[in-house]
Amino acid sequence: QVQLVESGGGLVQAGGSLRLSCAASGSIFSINAMGWHRQAPGKQRELVAGISRGGSTNYADSVEGRFTVSRDNAKNTVSLQMNSLKPEDTAVYYCNAEVVNTARALASYWGQGTQVTVPS
Repeated sequence: QVQLVESGGGLVQAGGSLRLSCAASGSIFSINAMGWHRQAPGKQRELVAGISRGGSTNYADSVEGRFTVSRDNAKNTVSLQMNSLKPEDTAVYYCNAEVVNTARALASYWGQGTQVTVPS
């Protein structure tokens, strides 16, 4: 089994910053892509930022230049630094990882989600 545990959400005023972290643990052989998605009330879940094992990144247009995704392959962690937060960034943020487990099977795993609230 593989578990993803997120931390770092909360309430922050517009223009402020938050850092989300996600740690993967369990029967992990290696992790391919990792990333962050978010889901606002009444909306579909969307990709916010992704990062490959080699460090290549991609971002949603709405967060480009404000958010930075990073990872530590040795620790199986991924982080999301969020700056210049806006009310429209309010959502539940989910960590995602494409994990090769110790049986060499590939599967996608999700964290439980962490709430980020930016009041208008």
